[in-house]
Amino acid sequence: MLDSLFRMRLFRVLAVLLILEVCFAAQPPRSPRKPTAASLDSAHPNIILITLDTTRADRMGFLGSKRGLTPNLDAMAKQGIAFSRAYSHVPITTASHTTILTGTYPQFNRVNDFGIPLSPRLPYLPDLLHAQGYHTGAFVGSLILDPLDGTAPGFDRGFEVYDAGFHLRRHGMDRYKSVERRAGDVVNHALAWLSQLPNGPFFLWVHLYDAHDPYDPPAPFKARFASQPYDGEIAYADSAVGKLIDEIRKHGLYDETLIAAMADHGESLGAHGENTHGILLYDETLHVPLLFKLPASHAAGKRIDARVRLVDVAPTILQEAGLPVPKEMQGESLSAMMTKKSAAGPDGTAAGDEDRSAYAETDYPHRAFGWSSLRALRSGKYLYVRAPERELYNQTSDPDAAHNLAGGAKAVADTIAAQLDAFRSRTSQTLVELAKPDAEQTQKLQALGYVASNAAESRDDEKLTGVDPKTKIEISNLLHDAMFDVEDARYQEAVPLLKRVLAEEPNMPVANMQYGMAQARLKNYAEALPPLQKASQLLPDNGMGRYELGLALFETGDWKGAAPQFEAAVGRAPKWADAHFSLAAVYARIDRVPEALTELDTTLSLTPNHYRANLLRGRILSLEGNAAGAVANLEEAAQAQPDSREAHLFLADAYAQLGRTFDAQRERALAQSLPAPAKP
Repeated sequence: MLDSLFRMRLFRVLAVLLILEVCFAAQPPRSPRKPTAASLDSAHPNIILITLDTTRADRMGFLGSKRGLTPNLDAMAKQGIAFSRAYSHVPITTASHTTILTGTYPQFNRVNDFGIPLSPRLPYLPDLLHAQGYHTGAFVGSLILDPLDGTAPGFDRGFEVYDAGFHLRRHGMDRYKSVERRAGDVVNHALAWLSQLPNGPFFLWVHLYDAHDPYDPPAPFKARFASQPYDGEIAYADSAVGKLIDEIRKHGLYDETLIAAMADHGESLGAHGENTHGILLYDETLHVPLLFKLPASHAAGKRIDARVRLVDVAPTILQEAGLPVPKEMQGESLSAMMTKKSAAGPDGTAAGDEDRSAYAETDYPHRAFGWSSLRALRSGKYLYVRAPERELYNQTSDPDAAHNLAGGAKAVADTIAAQLDAFRSRTSQTLVELAKPDAEQTQKLQALGYVASNAAESRDDEKLTGVDPKTKIEISNLLHDAMFDVEDARYQEAVPLLKRVLAEEPNMPVANMQYGMAQARLKNYAEALPPLQKASQLLPDNGMGRYELGLALFETGDWKGAAPQFEAAVGRAPKWADAHFSLAAVYARIDRVPEALTELDTTLSLTPNHYRANLLRGRILSLEGNAAGAVANLEEAAQAQPDSREAHLFLADAYAQLGRTFDAQRERALAQSLPAPAKP
């Protein structure tokens, strides 16, 4: 599309020039006028949305950073409008992106946890643009925003192409070819899509996940930022943005394209005791970069210091595209603020724009740990945090939120608390159906270092009771690190961290489950079973906990005990292929062979190239004398894992039963050439 769009625009411009030459040949020459977006394309402008995951505002050069991390974003800011005080509404990826793309608050859209489906009742920017004739493509960098195989169901609505395709990472597998994708690959996929688009306006969403932990930038950024790998990830992501912009510019599309770039949330990096994000609501995780580059670089170089919100992004894009803003959107367009003539200070910043109150919340402490949820409102010069121990900070004199004024300024705290209650009541609704992650989504969240929801949706007053998260933040940090250790098969390192968590929180289901998983992977089943059993007792409806308990029981030879655990897991997650396979394996062990074959058929309907399911199904059929039926499964197993001695030996047996002597000899020779599997 890049070439075809460029040719179309060039043809239009040449045609216009020819008409002008004929009509005005007799008139005196005039100074050339810079073309506008309308003169280049009478339809709607192209739109590019860039979301930078987990990116702090204080790392941006265009917002005053001297670290030199973002030359490409800085260059775009000079041709656009930068907002120095933009705020996210929730420090969680899926929830924040929902706010960005729907223009609604989390208490309205109800996507306040991972795996909650995006309701079709919500206004959704890509869907609205697609209905207006836009070609729409999404290119995301993580399983966390995968609508089919991840934890963002419904996010593909309105997209012609949604490039995700992530999957769980098995031991030894490259992280960047399973649960996430590096920025350079995301941009390459996006450019490939653009290159083959037909004519017409496009909406491109590019999501770069790199700054999310674990911080592991590629070369040369890894060496350059060895002591500050988080900064290295941001510098690398900026280089990918530069590549995208260079290609758009090279093909003549940059000037007429509306570009919006922002972070979904920031990262604490130890501030207030929090290592990452999700638990607390201070500026380190909610103050985000935001900039717009308008068509024809209108209002270039403008900086706006008024406080704005990510909920304002979707209405702004629609208004700049000349499209109506749905009444359900709760944000307010920033267009007037960006384009109005206003007095500017000596540094070029705009003056006179009014701050917008910025609401934020996190239910993650409650849903993941059973602690209190938090609510916050930034109003005037104050930050107010509703917590069991409420907080009030003067952000003008105390930007680091180090001095809690709530005790000595009760009247101010009460006033803002009332404002928060009124705002939340005014912007909440209950039409959206609620849900929670299934067992397979839980496993995927753990691969990214998150704790999935443990309970059904609570009333808001129930969420705001319990332990104050700021008093338990070290527990969250330890659990987060331990979960990454488990995911990376560093079980020995995970065990002491999880012991520390359980010493403080002995009844935390996820800590018990993770500790049991780590011990089971170390084959310490006597240590693994009690915490896994406890986790399942605490949360009997948690499919992931039941599945892990089933695995441990299976390994100890308690196959009859394992069966009901796997049955519970598949009941909770009917599309979880590995759970169906595990149930099939245990059924085969306890002589429930017909049921085993049914579960294997289900497994293969979900994952046709599932190695173990093909191997087991083929072996069962072969032993039952149905070699003809077995061959297809065993051939698939041998193809899926060519280095499997079992697959080649079982296939040789099936061929021999069918009288295919040459094929049987070939498979036996292949099996004998392979090393024997290591004994457990």
